[in-house]
Amino acid sequence: MTRNLLLSVILSCYLITVGCAPVVIGTVVAAGAYTYKDGQLSQLYQAPFDTTNQACTATLQKLKIAITEEASDGINATIKAKRTDGTPVIVKTEMVEPRITKVSVRSGMVGIWDKNVSELIHASIAQRLQK
Repeated sequence: MTRNLLLSVILSCYLITVGCAPVVIGTVVAAGAYTYKDGQLSQLYQAPFDTTNQACTATLQKLKIAITEEASDGINATIKAKRTDGTPVIVKTEMVEPRITKVSVRSGMVGIWDKNVSELIHASIAQRLQK
């Protein structure tokens, strides 16, 4: 698996220099790589924006994470929620292309992020989008 991911990254870098962005995005989506920065765990999903937002909402409900606020402008959306212990969760979605959506999940307070919970939420979103 590591070798396949490395080959995907190399191919992506090559294609960026050649100017074939849609293939690069497809390669990254297929690789299923997470990006973890400043407490946000992000991943691209090959699904429309609205479908991805519905999967995010359903995932939080299934995991019994109470949604406290939702906002969307049709291209970006933010879902604020709280776990049963009061820990905040923020799920942000962004339309990258009509059928590719970026999802970023942050669980925990600033400086005390819970990467494992963010990974669990992403795994649940991915599972819902495969159905």
